[in-house]
Amino acid sequence: MGMNRVIIAGGGLAGCLTALALARRRPDMELLVIEQGDRFGGNHTWSFFDTDIEPDARWVLDGIKTHRWPDHDIRFPRRKRRLGIGYSSIRSADLHQMMVASLEPDNYRLGTAISAVEPTQVRLTDGTSLAGDAIIDARGTGQNDALDLGWQKFVGRIYRFARPHGVARPVIMDGTVVQEDGYRFLYYLPFSDTDLLIEDTYYSERPVIDRPRLQAALDQAAGQLDAGKAEVIDEEEGVLPVIMGGDFDRLWPADDGLPRIGVRAGFFHPTTSYSLPDAVANAALIAAQAELHSAPLAGFLRARAKALWRQRAFFRGLNRMLFRAARPEERYKVLEHFYRLPPALIGRFYAGRLGLLDQARVLTGRPPVALGRAISAMLGKK
Repeated sequence: MGMNRVIIAGGGLAGCLTALALARRRPDMELLVIEQGDRFGGNHTWSFFDTDIEPDARWVLDGIKTHRWPDHDIRFPRRKRRLGIGYSSIRSADLHQMMVASLEPDNYRLGTAISAVEPTQVRLTDGTSLAGDAIIDARGTGQNDALDLGWQKFVGRIYRFARPHGVARPVIMDGTVVQEDGYRFLYYLPFSDTDLLIEDTYYSERPVIDRPRLQAALDQAAGQLDAGKAEVIDEEEGVLPVIMGGDFDRLWPADDGLPRIGVRAGFFHPTTSYSLPDAVANAALIAAQAELHSAPLAGFLRARAKALWRQRAFFRGLNRMLFRAARPEERYKVLEHFYRLPPALIGRFYAGRLGLLDQARVLTGRPPVALGRAISAMLGKK
């Protein structure tokens, strides 16, 4: 009997981490990753907190160049704070390098467009069909008409300054900026003394990005650092879903036998939209499965996704409060109020693992928005 053939449709973060885990832990199977772009991972920066990943899954990231800082800052008009929770980031270029170094050329196809993904085959736009024992759909966002969504949208630029920029640690949220188009904040990530990623981010009802306006705002923020000439060496943008509600069984019907990972399956934090922790956990779990066939793998992943959907209901309620209880120019107050909490609880929030007492503490204190609107939003009333 020949080896099982696993085909991963999509070479983004979730697809790549699963491929690397399978290549490392499952030499008993044949692997193929299909990516429509000319590089794995596109052009992105993925980040995570130390509290996000369980120790027994950290091996999934071994070998991938990772930038890490021991703490991070948040800034709001009435609250500035340094949190001793470590923060790490991975650039897509480094993920791509790990993929091509770890996989044999026969194990991947770049620049290959997919027309359809089915439980037993992947159809390419050139008419080719590729059969497999397990087909894993990792192609990013899919149909989201089953979900009630807001959006986290951003444009980021990496600047190389003539002099040290003076940003010593990540600034996860700088909400002291002018508020517009929903909750707005700047995000700073220092890759070196002179290289700095700045992102202009919005929690907005609209997924549309006004790139020239955001680019101008980023250049202004870079100029305020007084670090000399700032050269743009890279740029990225993204529009990520922020889930406020929906029907999981419509998102992933029970009779759909196609395994899914990544954002397409709802594997991301409902509020922060961070997807790397779920991608790491799923990669480790898939590599440990005894049967690498589509039907059992789909059943396992769907059950896991549904369990997380239930566990994360509180976060969807918070998202409704952010988007629907507060006026757009005052939405920052919801986050400003949240960051009064103890670091350990904040770490559990980042990881999406709040207990009932944690949830109660998040909601206590003087509410940052009108109480009636907050209650209605949390209960799902529009």
